[in-house]
Amino acid sequence: MKKLIALSVVALIAGLVAFYGRDALDLYRLMDHIATSSEASEADAGPWPRLTDACAGCHGRQGHSQHQQYPSLAGQPAPYLAAQLQRFASGQRASPNMGPLAMTLSEADIQFLSAYFAKQPASANGSFQFDSALQAKGEKLAANGGCAACHGEGLLGQDQFPRLAGQGHDYLLAQLNDFAQGRRQDPTGAMTAIAAALSVDDRQALAHYLAALAPVAQ
Repeated sequence: MKKLIALSVVALIAGLVAFYGRDALDLYRLMDHIATSSEASEADAGPWPRLTDACAGCHGRQGHSQHQQYPSLAGQPAPYLAAQLQRFASGQRASPNMGPLAMTLSEADIQFLSAYFAKQPASANGSFQFDSALQAKGEKLAANGGCAACHGEGLLGQDQFPRLAGQGHDYLLAQLNDFAQGRRQDPTGAMTAIAAALSVDDRQALAHYLAALAPVAQ
């Protein structure tokens, strides 16, 4: 039966080409490409309507943010993403945008989104224009502060600790300031102590270094 269907398809394509010429073949190739792309996208991000579409406006397609104010979700550890969505939903982490959105998510939705963005490859912050002096100062602060102990080699994140490499500068700076001033808490309390010990200029330099750091496995 399958052989008969395949032969019928071949015959149909041959007939179209003979009757309509190359335009029909090009149309067939386009339709086949669209169908194949749609199937691949559905397998990756789920069927329509997609949960991930609600994230793209701020966090970019597949979690690659194009705005320094919004974090990239691509390549973030799934446990970290899930924990943050749960904290937004419960009000433990305040956000006028993420709070109401997270409250609409089921636990299955949270796990799906976390796994989806975790498997997307991280990319460099290509739109950030860095200053070499600030970058060098920030690199020393990151090394002296032992950031890799929690955030992993290359600061790519691990378990409950987020990827810092290549994140948006404005987002990183805002989070450091929020930790320093007690507006954001982390379960260990470590970030509050670390950020509070940094001067305003130090936090700026650290955010600068992290934003410029390419997320490449060491």
